[in-house]
Amino acid sequence: MTKIRTALVGSYAQPEWLIDREALRNRLPARILSGDMWRIAPELLKEAMDDAVLSVLKDQEQAGVDIVTDGEVRRESYSAPLANAPEGIDRKRVETLVGRAGKPNKVPLISGPLKRVSPVHVDDVKFMKAHTNRTVKITIPGPFTLSQLAVSEYYKSPEEIAMAYAEVVNEEIKDLFAAGADIVQFDEPYLQARYDDAKAYGQKAVNKALEGVKGTTALHVCFGYAAMVTDKSGLAGYSCLPLVNDITVDQVSIEAAQPTLDLGAALGALSSKTIMVGVLNLGDETPETPEIVADRLRAALEFVPPERIIAAPDCGLKYLPRASARAKLKAMVDGTAIVNAELN
Repeated sequence: MTKIRTALVGSYAQPEWLIDREALRNRLPARILSGDMWRIAPELLKEAMDDAVLSVLKDQEQAGVDIVTDGEVRRESYSAPLANAPEGIDRKRVETLVGRAGKPNKVPLISGPLKRVSPVHVDDVKFMKAHTNRTVKITIPGPFTLSQLAVSEYYKSPEEIAMAYAEVVNEEIKDLFAAGADIVQFDEPYLQARYDDAKAYGQKAVNKALEGVKGTTALHVCFGYAAMVTDKSGLAGYSCLPLVNDITVDQVSIEAAQPTLDLGAALGALSSKTIMVGVLNLGDETPETPEIVADRLRAALEFVPPERIIAAPDCGLKYLPRASARAKLKAMVDGTAIVNAELN
């Protein structure tokens, strides 16, 4: 029987006791390792994060999600741990860039050649594998987006930064699969945000990061967190998807619930991929009904066969209240079950 699976894109609502949600709502998490959003004392933080991951896994399992993540709950920002890990990052100085949401943000300063000295998220994979029997996905920032969220005194161009980060990411992804990850996903929102650069060297950088990789890979491309980009109805769409289709990943995650999207064009551009179709609108905290989710999946099925569809949120659930996130996950699973029953 053909079955549409369900998955988290990546992030999940972090517990209120772990992170200062008011601060999270009012400013973007820095792309550096600031540590100023945690509510827990540094000496207790690891144990607290372990407990948070267990609670996130429980939420997904109780909802019935097939492909689970750790919710990125150990991270203030999805990109910061890997972005700041390599040798070559200045440990004393930072820079500021204006991000895609139009707000200034602190970013890493590169003052020497980037070199990965140790794994960053391997222990996160091992922890998940020890505590769930579900398919485990780990998410990491992709090299093109990393190049857009850093300033360099050493490399002469953003392309050089992207290629250097591609080598770092390549080593990390191979270790993540060796640690037991079932799926490794690159988060590459800037492929959508900066198409000209994506065409010039972004696609090449991501493919370089995937060289020699054995395992199921995914790529997430979005318009930005709904909490930061509230109106997506007038956006031009996914002009980058033909580029993405030529990236050597197995799965691609796109937003399809919140934006006004030409679904046929978007799905048609990804003819070689399994597609994580966004069926949860994260611009509205009100949970969908299972019937709404089912309708969104039926719309996708007009263009793509069920074996190439995974039901997912539009993006990460990081900014939602926990109760809303739980209810949305349950609606996603129940709505997918309705459609799966119709496929029999």
